[in-house]
Amino acid sequence: MSEPSTAARELVAGAYDTHVHVAPDVMDRRIDDLGLAHRCLAVGLAGFVLKSHYVTTAERAAVVRAAVPGVDVLGAITLNGSMGGMNPAAVEIAGRLGARIVWMPTVDSRNQRTSTAGDLPGAKPAMWGALQADLHAQGIVPDIVEVLSPDGRVLEPVRRVLRVIARHDMVLATGHLAAAEIIAVVLAAREEGVRRIVVTHPEFTSQRLPAADQIRLASLGALLERCFTTPHTGKVSWDDMIATIRAVGPEYSVLSSDLGQPFNPPVEDGLALFADRLLGAGFTEAEIHTMAVANSRFIAT
Repeated sequence: MSEPSTAARELVAGAYDTHVHVAPDVMDRRIDDLGLAHRCLAVGLAGFVLKSHYVTTAERAAVVRAAVPGVDVLGAITLNGSMGGMNPAAVEIAGRLGARIVWMPTVDSRNQRTSTAGDLPGAKPAMWGALQADLHAQGIVPDIVEVLSPDGRVLEPVRRVLRVIARHDMVLATGHLAAAEIIAVVLAAREEGVRRIVVTHPEFTSQRLPAADQIRLASLGALLERCFTTPHTGKVSWDDMIATIRAVGPEYSVLSSDLGQPFNPPVEDGLALFADRLLGAGFTEAEIHTMAVANSRFIAT
């Protein structure tokens, strides 16, 4: 893929990339966090959130902030089995360390572990799939991290986590939950006082939330995360994602890259490449600025 245009670079200047996967990690990555911080300085990005499916990144983010002044590197935690699942103690510690985002379970969610949805023909598979398969082959299979009871109620451990998120003013991200789970958890989050909610890549293979569900979630105050990698790797068509953004409204979307894989473009190019696509699809500069900069700063600051 070609370099992003100068116009796109300028449009996303000051943005945060709120979803990146970089080294050190348990999988090969294109760049490490220190290197990415320097690259963000060079291209005018404000910062990024370190995403891991397996460990909390809050301590590492603090190290990178100290090492590369001028870039706001933020940590996170994902509530998979390696972090103890729906573990309010882990979220409390992450919050005290300054973590910004708490992802609901991804690889260990019921939806992801039981999904039979297939990628579109020619799509690149997610890198964590091979790691999960290797762990399972060794008999390392954490329990599914449940969020709902059999009758559809949000479980009390989830509510305890939501209360911790609210107390530290962290961001709730919905991970790889299914549509019904997402709606229930978002409603519970509002009841528990969570201020900032992001619906994680709703176009991803195991989720594929219909536009009607996305519109409902936007009406509840959630932002819909549009990840560059989802259409770039062929898991959804660009036309379909663009149509959904229009249906829901750009003011309810936030752009992120989800980059860091060795076979994908440079992480620091993701938001600008996304902006070029949206410019080509007829979105205005103001709409793209809202999605890339204003909404990412609402999440990150």
